Amino acid sequence: MTEATARRAPGAPCWVSLIVHGLRATEEFYGRLFGWEFRPGPDELGPYVRALLNGKEVAGIGQLAPGRHLPIAWTTYLASEDADATGEAIRSCGGTVAVGPLDAGRAGRLAIASDPGGAVFGVWQAGEHLGTALAGAPGTPVWNELVTRETSSVAKFYQAVFGFEAEAVVSADFDHQTLTLDGRPVAALQGVGHGLPRDRGPHWMTYFEVADTDEAAARVAELGGQVLQPPREAAGGRQATVADPEGAVFAIRRTSAR
Repeated sequence: MTEATARRAPGAPCWVSLIVHGLRATEEFYGRLFGWEFRPGPDELGPYVRALLNGKEVAGIGQLAPGRHLPIAWTTYLASEDADATGEAIRSCGGTVAVGPLDAGRAGRLAIASDPGGAVFGVWQAGEHLGTALAGAPGTPVWNELVTRETSSVAKFYQAVFGFEAEAVVSADFDHQTLTLDGRPVAALQGVGHGLPRDRGPHWMTYFEVADTDEAAARVAELGGQVLQPPREAAGGRQATVADPEGAVFAIRRTSAR
């Protein structure tokens, strides 16, 4: 378990957030699953709380305005030193900026965008809020992965906008690229072709660390969520794909090195 108190390198995943219909019920679900506690966060975009572990901020949850029907999904935020400049780069490279850039009080400046394939992600220019403040402990985000149709074209987008290096797995039946910054893996792109869920399209997936993947998956079901892919051994550790009661999909993983 480490505290993450430094400003993130531009492009590095730095925060995850979720916007839902029922804020209190969602707090109950994640509080019981991950042991999160909550405190109010910036409310410029409506009711919003930050999830805490050991007093450290690890994620955000907000409430949709009444009558709005946006997809319920976890959003990965990538760090930026200048959200406005990043927004311009996103547009010039074929992406779309749907929200912002706009200020979130003194916490920072944000934008919500999508890549050329349609996958939604956030841009975060840190002010007082640097992002996720704890790493490695169960209940913290541990990895972010873009699930898309094919990686070659979308990798060029993220390289151009954020300066990533991309390391591809060369295989006839496996389309995977790891995004690195200064030689350090920070995220991955997974091309699944026709295996992409029809109801979701390309999307960023948040992985949360857990102490025991099988127990956590069973807990998700007990709390009213769904287990979409049962626990299995994978390259990074034992993981499962699950959804909360409102349908937000995320992965849980007990990392192999733990």
